[in-house]
Amino acid sequence: MGIRGELFTTQVVLDNRTYFFNVKENRTGDVFLQVVESKSKNGEDFDRHAIVIFAEDMQKFFKGMDESLSFIEKDRKERKKKQLERKEAAAKMDSAGKKKIYRSKREVAPAEERKHSSVKRTGRVHVVSKRKDSE
Repeated sequence: MGIRGELFTTQVVLDNRTYFFNVKENRTGDVFLQVVESKSKNGEDFDRHAIVIFAEDMQKFFKGMDESLSFIEKDRKERKKKQLERKEAAAKMDSAGKKKIYRSKREVAPAEERKHSSVKRTGRVHVVSKRKDSE
């Protein structure tokens, strides 16, 4: 048995995090899995969080994890399918000859409507104070 009851240790290194999977044995002989997440704060200090799963609870824990992974995979496939459907619908719209019309900021209203409007449209915003002037 290793230091602090460690029987087996492996690590997974990601961009800014490292995960340690430690199989340990306590003083009474109970075997458990300790999962530690170590995240670099500012390059010097590390923020560490750990969870412990005892041997008798591992089946339930991993069943829950498997269900979560299945949901994530199913959700990922559904999202990808919806994205493909949206792309196909957009391609059909374009092939049907319907094109989107883009207008510039100045081209808000047709020219005829702009001629008869009493509002001068400069494209700038004029803010009027709502405060009453003190007399």
